[in-house]
Amino acid sequence: MRQFYLIYSKTHTLSAEFNLSWSHYLKLMRIDNEDERKYYEIEAYSNNWSLRELQRQFDSALFERLVLSRDKKAIKELSEKGQILEKPRDTIKDPYILEFIGLPENSQYSENDLEQKIIDKLEHFLLELGKGYAFIGRQVRFTFDEKHFRVDLVFYNRLLQCFVLIDLKIGEINHQDLGQMQMYVNYYDRFVKLDTENKTIGIVLCKDKNDTVVEITLPENNKQIFASKYQTVLPSKQELMKLIENKED
Repeated sequence: MRQFYLIYSKTHTLSAEFNLSWSHYLKLMRIDNEDERKYYEIEAYSNNWSLRELQRQFDSALFERLVLSRDKKAIKELSEKGQILEKPRDTIKDPYILEFIGLPENSQYSENDLEQKIIDKLEHFLLELGKGYAFIGRQVRFTFDEKHFRVDLVFYNRLLQCFVLIDLKIGEINHQDLGQMQMYVNYYDRFVKLDTENKTIGIVLCKDKNDTVVEITLPENNKQIFASKYQTVLPSKQELMKLIENKED
């Protein structure tokens, strides 16, 4: 109770705006970084996270992963407003953490195995994707010039009002993977999305990537195609903090 008073008597954040359980408070009070703690306060309340989900998001270093893809102004906004989706990049994480699918880090598996594991744990995967996602389908086929193509996973984000296409790669991403996703996105933009909807987002989810290859392959004004790594084990928060420190340097 004393710790609760010391933390919240000055800001009144939780007591004035949020209605969380005492168990949530106990977890939040153990987070030393004030910006990080405020972010989890907002997200736990606005997304109705259970204590278990709050613990999982903290253990998966959600705050640090979002920080890696944002500038200083956007990082401050995370602690003041939570995660706000206004443009495609706002919804992207790097890496995505898929520890819930149960695949060991160094095990041998195919892209089909990875896809099936995600489908088996679809509710968990939607939570990892973030706010506003709805599942549309898997191996969604489209055809032109008598050729058939399939998108691994198709989602719709109601906040961004656009389709989100995900292609799964179990190895390192290459320029052909990015070109393929560009074609998928172009097709959806021209033949699937409504005039009232925003442009399609494409995410190539890969085990490893070369940032230089991604940067050179995609256009400089790219706002639709993204490459993110995935991990099948929970990350070390210390390793992520080092990445953040290197980014700031």
